[in-house]
Amino acid sequence: MSALSDLPNVGKVLEDNLRKINIETPEQLRQIGAEEAFFRIRMTVDSGACLHMLYGIQGAIEGIPDKFLSDQIKERLRLFYKTL
Repeated sequence: MSALSDLPNVGKVLEDNLRKINIETPEQLRQIGAEEAFFRIRMTVDSGACLHMLYGIQGAIEGIPDKFLSDQIKERLRLFYKTL
């Protein structure tokens, strides 16, 4: 089991936010998914959480820097973000 901070895009702020919503491991993050993790952060921890954080979470799940997310994934995440 590795630490959340070992994932790409996960710095101190995102790691703290994830822990505050009871996500302690990369496996838990992958299981819950980016949208649900972001939704929980936005609703309970940081109401100003931005689209960039959502991209970062998705990149962490995929194991890549968020700048390498595909255009299709970015569009899906943008549409989700607009519903919040």
